[in-house]
Amino acid sequence: MRHPHKKRRRRPLVLGAALAAAGLVGTGLTALTTDTAEAATARQVEALDRGVVSVHTGDGNLVSWRWLGTDPDNVSFNVYRAGTKVNSAPLTGSTTYFHSGAPSHADYTVRAVVGGTEQGDSVHAIQFRAGYKDVPISAPSGGTTPDGVSYTYEANDASVGDLDGDGALDIVLKWQPTNAKDNSQSGYTGNTIVDGIKLDGTRLWRVDLGRNIRSGAHYTQFQVYDYDGDGKAEVAMKTADGTRDGTGAVIGSSSADHRNSSGYILSGPEYLTMFNGQTGRAMGTVDYVPARGNVSSWGDSYGNRVDRFLAGTAYLDGSRPSLIMARGYYTRSVIAAWDWRDGSFTRRWTFDTNSSTNAGRGYDGQGNHQLSVADVDGDGRDEIVYGAMAVDDNGHALWTTRNGHGDAMHVGDLDPSRAGLEEFKVDEDSSKPSSWMADARTGQIIWATGASGDNGRGVCADIWSGSAGAESWSSAESGIRGPKGTVVNSRKPSSANFVSWWDGDPVRELLDGTRVDKYGTSGDTRLLTGSGVASNNGTKATPVLAGDILGDWREEVIWRSTNNTALRIYSTPHDTDRRITTLLHDTQYRTALAWQNTAYNQPPHPSFFLGSGMPTAPRPTVRTP
Repeated sequence: MRHPHKKRRRRPLVLGAALAAAGLVGTGLTALTTDTAEAATARQVEALDRGVVSVHTGDGNLVSWRWLGTDPDNVSFNVYRAGTKVNSAPLTGSTTYFHSGAPSHADYTVRAVVGGTEQGDSVHAIQFRAGYKDVPISAPSGGTTPDGVSYTYEANDASVGDLDGDGALDIVLKWQPTNAKDNSQSGYTGNTIVDGIKLDGTRLWRVDLGRNIRSGAHYTQFQVYDYDGDGKAEVAMKTADGTRDGTGAVIGSSSADHRNSSGYILSGPEYLTMFNGQTGRAMGTVDYVPARGNVSSWGDSYGNRVDRFLAGTAYLDGSRPSLIMARGYYTRSVIAAWDWRDGSFTRRWTFDTNSSTNAGRGYDGQGNHQLSVADVDGDGRDEIVYGAMAVDDNGHALWTTRNGHGDAMHVGDLDPSRAGLEEFKVDEDSSKPSSWMADARTGQIIWATGASGDNGRGVCADIWSGSAGAESWSSAESGIRGPKGTVVNSRKPSSANFVSWWDGDPVRELLDGTRVDKYGTSGDTRLLTGSGVASNNGTKATPVLAGDILGDWREEVIWRSTNNTALRIYSTPHDTDRRITTLLHDTQYRTALAWQNTAYNQPPHPSFFLGSGMPTAPRPTVRTP
């Protein structure tokens, strides 16, 4: 991946006493660095089709498609309806075409033009005849817990990946029982169910995680990615005795029941399993790292903090993706990095805040309810941003601000006037800043707001063209702040949840509940109200998934229908004059889509600044299997 602002690798040099000697204690910087130059490496990405969509409006159809990272810079396109070209000259300004007056059922394909030669037809456009497309889904049967409580199922978080290698993204959907619990709540839950589904509703497989995996936002974080480079995505999840894979085979003991009288599962084996994305077959299972060990060593004795899991995907070698599985963030935090190659797991490294072997001590209690993955030091390899700390690509501690745990964070090129990436985060420690922005390479605090207790929500995105760079706002602070920390407008947006590139300009919109709004200094403007849909995860009010899934670089939103019979996908009806490579081939953005389902879901950010006044978007350096 080319990074326009980042040219040099910076590596940890000194910790501990040298920090004090250098006068760095209290600044958030916990590692001195040195520079070495490294060349860019092409990263493995999905071999995607054009992802053509046709969104009907009252005036015609907006046809949009992907500009792939593997396309030439000077590629142009022609749009065909039922074999007849509808544009007069090859399209170069954007990857959209508005076909005025066309009916909703019009059939479109797109042909690339390379070096003056027209290529073959793309896949046929997916039709959004009413502004959305429904993907039929079928809920699992409900049940009754051992204490006599009945439950049914609701569609919950999802991820995407090309499960069968046909170039189209498929959906991996988690079904959550209506009696799912937060870790702090006692009680039995129903089983967690995970489906692999094609966009036409065909169910490829169903995995039942079984009675020994408790259901709730913190227990099952699943990753969907092509880890072995065979052109088909795998699915990784924590499993246990009684997990039944997509072929019906059982992992471990089918009869074991490790639940205690409070519904917690605090004994018995814990596994990590890699499932075949096309069949759901369990291809490899190893012990989960870390083991729970002594429950009370994680911060309480009843089973809350021991079962806080996070997951992600990172290009730790700069070229191929690795799986990240983690446990704990309130006290001890452990992150394990795994490679899936040639049909087996290999553990690359383990970071443990209880271990001194990788300088993890002093990093306890710094995790969030989610993680982020980005090449923060510009060396071509990804780091894990775990909240108020970062772990280097080699599993060694990189930095910590010591500002502690929080509920939301954002990592991206939030201040385009600075080199590199930044992190914005909110905190819930009453003695620490309620929100702050830091240099994502060093952890150096750029600005911070005063302590004000538990700041539960925070967002950072360029939602207003009236100030340069991304704006930040949160529950506990007034107004919106520019990337230097100055309040640039006194009016906060109507929500502090998700964001979406929805209309035609590069300024991002507000996504909350079942609506999309455009920020305004006197009031927000409604752009979309989802019809017959519901949001997920209670007060978090998050979508099933939101991101650049189809069409051009703008983002789709997937909600569940209120009766849980469909996933309803909305794609923008707004034309644009911007041509940007599909964000699916920006690997920071793509891995963010993969970790979006983790615990308290957060929106994805690309590796470059995408907003008002942006320069020409960079082209990625990528390769397909």
